[in-house]
Amino acid sequence: MRHSSMALRLIALLVGVAANAAAQQEPKPQELPDAPAAKQESAPQKRQSPFNTTIEVLGRRSIFFPNIATSRGALSTKQKFELFAGESVSPSRFLSSAAGAGIGQARNSLPGYGQGMDGYGKRFGSSMATGAANNFFGTFLISSLLHRDPRYFVTLHGGAGHRIGYALSRIVVARTDDGKDAANWAGILGPLLAESLANSYLPAKEQTAGGTFQRFGWRIGLNAASNSLREYWPTIFRSLRITKSAPG
Repeated sequence: MRHSSMALRLIALLVGVAANAAAQQEPKPQELPDAPAAKQESAPQKRQSPFNTTIEVLGRRSIFFPNIATSRGALSTKQKFELFAGESVSPSRFLSSAAGAGIGQARNSLPGYGQGMDGYGKRFGSSMATGAANNFFGTFLISSLLHRDPRYFVTLHGGAGHRIGYALSRIVVARTDDGKDAANWAGILGPLLAESLANSYLPAKEQTAGGTFQRFGWRIGLNAASNSLREYWPTIFRSLRITKSAPG
């Protein structure tokens, strides 16, 4: 119970801050409607600009994956904080935590949490807390300090091999605020710091250096898989005709 209450308090703190920041950013999507207008003017350059093609397909911020870039300009520190907040309470975060908790329950990972609804709740809560911590360190803190852009910039061109390779490369390569490529310290140190912090609420048997690095490795793998899904998310978005701004 001690571990469970600590995880819940951490979740309440991070998600509470996230909810408040997310509420403040509600009016902002209205700044993006001029993106589809730019589509007509830049049509001949589609294949050369991942920025343009992403804006054309989405036309506005993705709710499921808030960190898919839909604008060219760099984010301010405040916007990076808002992005951390949005990611921490996004549908993709809830679904991945719910699925991960179910798989963990079936495999009896983190056995100290036990079984039943109580065990599932602890696994779900710890996953949400660690995900929020990962976003705080990676999306906001480290990205702000090192002037990295924490968003994912979709390519939308090339074959499957090129696009998957690009998605995997984003684990170690990031975009700087001025548009250049650099080491993705936020994507590497963020998960490590989050898993280290998780030792404050995970079962005692998991609070070891070996356990921390094992969870870190799993999180890097999940981030790579998530990047691959982000790479194809605008294509899925367009194919389902969810948005009117998608090219015909």
